[in-house]
Amino acid sequence: MHAYAGQCAVEENRHTPVRNPSRALFSLALGTFAIGTGEFGSNGIIQLFAADLYVSIPEATNAITAYALGVVVGSPAITLLAARVNRRTLLLGLVVLFLAGNTLSALAPNLALLIVFRFVTGSVQGAFFGAGAVVAAHVYGPGKGGKAFATVMGGLTLATIAGSPLGTFVGQHAGWRAMYWAVVALGLLAGAALVAWLPRTDDLHGTPISHELDGLRSRGVWLMVVVAALGISSIFAVYTFIGPFVTDAARQDAALIPVALAVFGLGMAAGNQLGGRVADRYEHRGLTLGYGGVLALLVLIGVAGDDLLILLPCLFGVGATMMLAIPTVQVRLTAFAPTAPTLMGALNLAALNLANSLGAIGGAITLEAGWGTLSTVWAGFVLTAAGLLLYVTTVARGKPGVTT
Repeated sequence: MHAYAGQCAVEENRHTPVRNPSRALFSLALGTFAIGTGEFGSNGIIQLFAADLYVSIPEATNAITAYALGVVVGSPAITLLAARVNRRTLLLGLVVLFLAGNTLSALAPNLALLIVFRFVTGSVQGAFFGAGAVVAAHVYGPGKGGKAFATVMGGLTLATIAGSPLGTFVGQHAGWRAMYWAVVALGLLAGAALVAWLPRTDDLHGTPISHELDGLRSRGVWLMVVVAALGISSIFAVYTFIGPFVTDAARQDAALIPVALAVFGLGMAAGNQLGGRVADRYEHRGLTLGYGGVLALLVLIGVAGDDLLILLPCLFGVGATMMLAIPTVQVRLTAFAPTAPTLMGALNLAALNLANSLGAIGGAITLEAGWGTLSTVWAGFVLTAAGLLLYVTTVARGKPGVTT
């Protein structure tokens, strides 16, 4: 931990107090809210653009996959290419790219171009979260990395509660293209807020690309990426299949699906706020308690999730306990690569998108095997258990090559 402590000392010596810190933090959260609304809202309108573009729903899912690939591949690439750029300038440039990607998505005449435009838009997400976390950490001051990342993530969790349902509603009543135009409007608001309230300071200057690349040489970084991709996958083994959980397993009306999604999102928001504080106080506790709590809740859903009175609290709990872990992932990544905080934020979001794919694929495998609607949670259980086991046997025990 000596390198990380030294970096924190340097940051403390050069830290300049920020005027109107609450406005700066709000502008960052508004940016991630716009990004999250576009990401999750796309899932809600997939049937609409599939019909309008004359493709099947399986074909249409390629646009969703392209966005995830943009996060996994495009975001780290942008972060490396923009290593020397001031983080404020980088964030504003990413907003421009975000606006272009969603504008082109709204105008896409066919699925092939929509896939390209969603990839471009996805490439913004991880880079924005990484740079945003650096700016938020500057606003909060030294020793608040977990709280800073939780603040940036707060906009994304709010998008699951309000942005995605509202975006889907707009798409259903005004056409799927209108959903992307609404996201463009949100992006313009976020951009204006960032221009007005982000601090202008040399403290946010980037670093040589060699510093960012040094982070990729750390074995601990890659272990944490695997831990995150495996462990967080269970959240998507649940979230992806909430609709069938409500209608098929609990035998309730489809009108309750938005309620279940909102309950899950509220859990995420609560866990995210607590997770930021825990990550700053404890080295490992946020991740071990978060993953462990998720495992217990997955068992409860698998055994008794056909009862709505059990299912809904468990959905809240899964969202809360998993989000308890995610800020710790970010703090540990940054501890392993203190010279590359922006890239570590991008890698964290890349790991989340890998987790999205793993959770959805694992759940689909159990369903296709005929194990029942709630069987997706067992796929999540196996993946999260593997992530937790890897963490406690390597990172948490400080194996050689994994310490800082």
